[in-house]
Amino acid sequence: MSDDGKRDPKQSRRDMLKAMGVGAGLLLLPIGRIEAAGDDKPSQADPAYDWSKHYWGYAVDTTKCIGCLACMRACRAENDVPAGYVRTWVERYSIAADGTVRVDVARDETKGFEEIKDEPVKSFFVPKLCNHCEKSVCNQVCPVGAAYRTKDGVVLVDTQRCIGCGYCVQACPYGSRFINPRTHTADKCTLCYHRITKGMQPACVQACPQGARIFGDLADKQSPLSILLKQRRYRLLKPEMGTHPKCYYVGLEREVI
Repeated sequence: MSDDGKRDPKQSRRDMLKAMGVGAGLLLLPIGRIEAAGDDKPSQADPAYDWSKHYWGYAVDTTKCIGCLACMRACRAENDVPAGYVRTWVERYSIAADGTVRVDVARDETKGFEEIKDEPVKSFFVPKLCNHCEKSVCNQVCPVGAAYRTKDGVVLVDTQRCIGCGYCVQACPYGSRFINPRTHTADKCTLCYHRITKGMQPACVQACPQGARIFGDLADKQSPLSILLKQRRYRLLKPEMGTHPKCYYVGLEREVI
């Protein structure tokens, strides 16, 4: 409702579609397959950027991560992420002598991880974020085509279309989406699309002091990321989901979920 008492037409449409999509589920699959939003270059892209020449990917070297959470601080500052929510987070895996695995999740970069009382046999950190899947189920379930994949391989959300139904949040097998309490629309990692289209690194990659996060162009066979994936063995999270994620993990232990 606007200040003059008149109903905002855009808000009325959003309320109507949300009621139809969530209440009845009538439009879920047919409209979810429409990716019209992906036909136009996103507004956050640099005007001079040619997305036909790139195909972006991401890698995490878990053998280098020290759990400092600099990546999370950089992400929040760069993308104005609301308090209590994260676009990227870090998990600590602690393995006891009897094989018991304890997982601590850092979702508040100001607190960090608590000290482990019982010394584990092995402990390591695993950063996580949106996997920018080639076959994203999040996009498939969107009832209004707001979730889409760009031509250069980045999964984004069109906030002008999103009705905040939360279908994509529930569908994401990696838990990387949330409903932004300010905009009431789906939010997630964008690989700092506003930065990478200007030739810059994502904020989390630039902030990592150990080089544990690697971003690059898979269309360029000589890019550091392409070379890394040729030279090092890597794993994917939840490959059984068939989403073809583009976030590759080097040195990932079998205990990681």
